[in-house]
Amino acid sequence: MTPVRVGFVGTGFIARFHQMMLSGASTPCEIVAVYDTDPERAAAFATDTGAEVAPSVEALVDRVDAVFICTWTSAHHDAVALAVAAGRAVFCEKPLAPDLDQADALATMVDASGVINQVGLVLRRSPAFTLVRQLLADPAAGRVMAVVLRDDQFIPTQGMYGSDWRADPDRAGAGTVIEHSIHDVDLLEWLLGPIDRVSAWTREFHGIEGIEDAATASFAFAAGAVGSMVSVWHDGLERPSLRHVEILCERLHVVVEGDWFGPVRWTLTGTGEQAREGIDLLEALDPPLPDGGNPDGEFLAAVVAGHPASPTVSDALRAHAVVDALYRSAAADGAPMAP
Repeated sequence: MTPVRVGFVGTGFIARFHQMMLSGASTPCEIVAVYDTDPERAAAFATDTGAEVAPSVEALVDRVDAVFICTWTSAHHDAVALAVAAGRAVFCEKPLAPDLDQADALATMVDASGVINQVGLVLRRSPAFTLVRQLLADPAAGRVMAVVLRDDQFIPTQGMYGSDWRADPDRAGAGTVIEHSIHDVDLLEWLLGPIDRVSAWTREFHGIEGIEDAATASFAFAAGAVGSMVSVWHDGLERPSLRHVEILCERLHVVVEGDWFGPVRWTLTGTGEQAREGIDLLEALDPPLPDGGNPDGEFLAAVVAGHPASPTVSDALRAHAVVDALYRSAAADGAPMAP
């Protein structure tokens, strides 16, 4: 099989993550070109991958089959536009854009182009949450009644992320809700279905204007469940990025303590507690995840086969709509808002 020729626009922390995921994918690929506004960073990434540094995004898209867009958020649109104009498959990092209107414009552009596209809402490929989805689908679980989600990490302007742009609302859009918890709202709807109403409150403990670092939200789901979320950017650099999710159904209680490989613990009425973690969790999935849950591997496979990838820009646009409702509610001191 001829390797998929890949290019990277942006070569920072998240690009390094994708480099690692691509190296473990079943579909072969070759990183052939990279571009970054920081020449030294681009050169280091190129040296490590055997790629060439492209003089521009236009030059990069001419050489590749697929483009990974790993820039700061406000730069996504222009890079995506050049890629789709050349007919290249696009993997765009989340969030799509700094706000809903710009996200809508980007999604409309990509959909109209017809190119294969995927967005980095990777929790849909989490073995832990895939197992939860399978547990919730069992009629024995009954209806979902409530969900509680806590998402915390150290503020990504420091530590291994070192993203100064995340302190700039013009480039990032805002703080923890759009930049980090867009994953969470996408996950909640993927697990529990559409959200009808939200209420939210945000705070700025770090004193960075326009960049909230603490948020709480309440959700009302169309199917009847209720939920809550706390999203926090703190200064505990020793603490990894963590999610804790608890779901209560009529006859099922399930807790996720690690958002990729667990452990996942659950109790179904009439049974004792069960748990899966690591390789045991992967083996419990039926059907198993394609490419072992490697989202980048799935994207490459879609490029080779010429079939749609997932999640798409349209999926990400829905997550943006929920995030937008959260910000509108917070601006109105928690008034209920519809996505």
